[in-house]
Amino acid sequence: MKKTAMSFIAILLCICICSVAAYGVEYLMPVGQVIGLELSDNTVTVAAFDETLGQKAKQAGLCVGDKLLQINGQTITCAEDVRQALQTSAGHIRLRLERQGAIETLELTPEITAQGPKLGVFLKQGVTGIGTVTFYDPDTGTFGTLGHGVNSANGKLLNMAAGTAYAASVVSVQQGKAGQPGQLRGAVDAQKTLGILKTNTGRGVFGVAAEGWEGAVLPVAASTEIKTGKASILSTVSGEGVREYSVEILKIYPKTKTSDRNMVIRVTDEALLAATGGIVQGMSGSPIIQDGKLVGAVTHVLVNDPTTGYGIFIENMLDAAA
Repeated sequence: MKKTAMSFIAILLCICICSVAAYGVEYLMPVGQVIGLELSDNTVTVAAFDETLGQKAKQAGLCVGDKLLQINGQTITCAEDVRQALQTSAGHIRLRLERQGAIETLELTPEITAQGPKLGVFLKQGVTGIGTVTFYDPDTGTFGTLGHGVNSANGKLLNMAAGTAYAASVVSVQQGKAGQPGQLRGAVDAQKTLGILKTNTGRGVFGVAAEGWEGAVLPVAASTEIKTGKASILSTVSGEGVREYSVEILKIYPKTKTSDRNMVIRVTDEALLAATGGIVQGMSGSPIIQDGKLVGAVTHVLVNDPTTGYGIFIENMLDAAA
């Protein structure tokens, strides 16, 4: 009876240990799809002037880069606020703005058109651009992209108030050269929302997908499992969609390093080198895979060597997403 009890305890202990090991490994779907990103920080900035309608605003002293704060005392947080303020302006406005950190006030008369009063300027809300989706969690709908944060015009991390992810495609590629980083030129489909962005952090932008992506999930690697040597990335650099390309992990930095440039990678895939010259803007977030595990994401390119760049540990991205 005692021997049977001991055997039962041993079996139970084995089951418990195996269960902890099995459920301790996180599984995520590496994606590699290009995506359009729109991050708003409740600011509205003058991006350009309309050649015909913008002359009065120019003459009044309005400049590209000016941040609109108030129109006739009404606070401006979006382009719709500007439209509404102009509609009730009675033909004259007092504009409060921020220029290079200083607060200024201008008075001007908008252009009157069939659609109502117009400033004659193109406005920018927050930051827009493209990146690459690193991972998607089918269980929670969470996804992560970029592997680094999005900065505002002042070079600091953008304090995102709201954000949206859109479908996007690559229309052309500017190849990277030494001293001249390349870039993916994308087209964003603003009619197709892929998800809502929730946070903008120094380790990536994270959100919740509307429908999600299809594909196989892979185990997430701990930073201690990553080694120098062969690996691959998933990226979209043409209209053909996501493809896997070979890379080599050249160096791994200790996780205690304050920078999130955790590893150095080099593109070895001839097809990718022919298409882009290496790593280009827009590829940030491309998932890095090694030994069947998701290990990190591409984040930056070396300006003097476009075949080489940095990557972040997937562990660090997930810490920021939590």
